[in-house]
Amino acid sequence: MSPTQVVVIVLVVLVIAALAVLTRTYARRRALRSRFGPEYDHVVAEQHSRAAAERELRDRERRHAELTLTPLAPESRARYAAAWEELQVRFVDSPGETVGAADDLVTRLIAERGYPTGDFADQIAHLSVEHARTLTHYRDAHEIHLRNSRGEASTEELRRAVVHYRALFADLLGEDPVGHRPPEQRQPEQRQPDSPHDVTSR
Repeated sequence: MSPTQVVVIVLVVLVIAALAVLTRTYARRRALRSRFGPEYDHVVAEQHSRAAAERELRDRERRHAELTLTPLAPESRARYAAAWEELQVRFVDSPGETVGAADDLVTRLIAERGYPTGDFADQIAHLSVEHARTLTHYRDAHEIHLRNSRGEASTEELRRAVVHYRALFADLLGEDPVGHRPPEQRQPEQRQPDSPHDVTSR
């Protein structure tokens, strides 16, 4: 075999190996995008490179696999749904307190499902593997909750926080606890209706 033939064979082998690596990388990237949805882009924006972001997401998958997650019993699901409906009714008179209560209720549900609840960033990392599409809601709700604790959130922002919390709450619960009805806020110049009406389009 001539030296030229050897070089050609080596080049062909290298090209095939490179294509195999690219194909595997693309397949893994597509799987991560499919699983994490918008969270994939969020992590890529936070990390210094796409490769680092994908390592972070694979690490989340590994840590998630170590959890012992528990499906809710029907009675627990009913109890949480009732607690959420009561919470939304309380919003009319106590919006600030209700947002704090919503944060507590969501945290209790997260814990009962088997997720860690200590550090918020750790919560996000574990939840992102199966609940990535509601994490933006959870982040927004948590941010408003923190602003509310400093007395900086408006009533409309508090209403949005409860709506955001409900997105993750329903995802964890497996059903929307109160259909599509967000919390009402009291209008001083109007008589309070007997029952909240649908204002989802706001």
